[in-house]
Amino acid sequence: MSETEPSASGPTSAPIGAAPDAGHQHHGYISSKDGYLKRLRRIEGQARGLQNMVADEKYCIDILTQVSAMTSALESVALGLLNDHLNHCVVEAVAEGGAVAEAKLKEASDAIARLVRS
Repeated sequence: MSETEPSASGPTSAPIGAAPDAGHQHHGYISSKDGYLKRLRRIEGQARGLQNMVADEKYCIDILTQVSAMTSALESVALGLLNDHLNHCVVEAVAEGGAVAEAKLKEASDAIARLVRS
């Protein structure tokens, strides 16, 4: 049993920063997991490239251009994850209805607000 799954004696605590239902077995992004990992590794490489540009004292505008590219890449990942979440997790919760649906819709709304502010 993983540390996020409930036990017979009750739920265990989720990892720091994890969603309350982190033990859920089928997240909306699971069918695209490899693609997300590939994109995130590319973004990680972009971050290392930015560090090298600063270390090598490259031109400010060139660094800012790369920061913009990295920001766009992260936003693309975020929007994809949000879409997957809405089409899987939120749709399931709405079908269930009641407090579960209300909580999942609030969670999605809060996530959208965080993305808009960033």
